Amino acid sequence: MRSPKAAVPRSLTRLRRLCLALPEAREKVSHGAPTFLVEQGKVFAMFASKANHHGAGRDAVWLNAAPGNQAMMIEAAPEQYFRPPYVGPSGWVGVWLDGVAVDWDELAELLRDSWRLAAPKKLLARLAKD
Repeated sequence: MRSPKAAVPRSLTRLRRLCLALPEAREKVSHGAPTFLVEQGKVFAMFASKANHHGAGRDAVWLNAAPGNQAMMIEAAPEQYFRPPYVGPSGWVGVWLDGVAVDWDELAELLRDSWRLAAPKKLLARLAKD
């Protein structure tokens, strides 16, 4: 008898749609979590599931933030943003995907910003010409 497939959290489905809509975005599993990269290179977002130690009991996404933005975001809305383990010291910010109503439009903008920080200069230049 096969075990039933685990349900994909709705928050991951929505996150996946936003991330993969970005140019040259790819998904792979890294450290047991859905991770989103630009081309085959840099990571711009990681899903942290409430079901494992990365999510600490809550679904979240970790994304790269411009210098100084992490502290400003957490101070402005600590119920929405947090400093994630492992990547937080490098300026990444965590965004809770449960509890407080998620502003998916705002999250899409944050993901685009994170994507831009990770995108190769050649890709950014090519897209600027289009």
